[in-house]
Amino acid sequence: MTTDRTRRNLLRGFALAPFAATGFGVAPRMAQAQAQAAGLISPNACLLSAEVTEGPYYIDPDLVRADITEGREGVPLEMKLQVVDASCNPIEGARVDIWHCDAAGNYSGYANQGSDQTVDTTGETFLRGTQPTDARGIATFQTIYPGWYRGRTTHIHYKVFLDENTLLTSQIFFPDALSEYLFKSVAPYNDRSAERDTVNSNDWIAQEAGDGAFAFIQEQSARYVAALVVGVDPDARSDRALNSGPAMEPQDGPPPEGAPGGQTAGSYRLVPGQG
Repeated sequence: MTTDRTRRNLLRGFALAPFAATGFGVAPRMAQAQAQAAGLISPNACLLSAEVTEGPYYIDPDLVRADITEGREGVPLEMKLQVVDASCNPIEGARVDIWHCDAAGNYSGYANQGSDQTVDTTGETFLRGTQPTDARGIATFQTIYPGWYRGRTTHIHYKVFLDENTLLTSQIFFPDALSEYLFKSVAPYNDRSAERDTVNSNDWIAQEAGDGAFAFIQEQSARYVAALVVGVDPDARSDRALNSGPAMEPQDGPPPEGAPGGQTAGSYRLVPGQG
């Protein structure tokens, strides 16, 4: 059994480990073992998650469900989010909403999508859902690996509600090397003729979210499993306005002036540390 003192020592070690923030390091198995010993599902521990833009595609279809695929084609993905406080204590009973695009880059519930802006998914609810966290603070969703659309790197949106006032809105990001492999080699992702123009290194929202927003990925025989520890301050109040309608325009294209990032589409890096 892990005592409070042992837990504190483990969590202190995460703060010093490069793997804790980025998901990459010299001893990932050791870091993952330490995370498990502390009751955490990924080594990005004890980081209060950065709040970022909600984006234009949030709706609340009031669908409490674990499987959100609705038959959408794609590589199976089990997405686990563990909601904790700043001391990494799990928060039970939090509401977690996630939503993301399909393999072709389209969201449910909106018109004027796709490269020619003719795709209309109004009234559809695929790849959206809500789950409460369990005693370990974990909400689990069965979905597919998200695709991409112009101006954004691969991502999943999420919201965490602790009550009517405490809300975190953020996004989850994935390794570019894995995304590149799937998009070029696996159907239906490779059915698209267009080349994606944005990866993690030149996506200003990914830069704003920081290293703690990148999922820890494990490959299994029939699916990928992605895990992220989401640190929430129970006393905080969201400064992001809720958007539950289609009034906002999609936030595609280059980052606004002065935003993090700043690389052009022609100079992005696919693999950290390489050209």
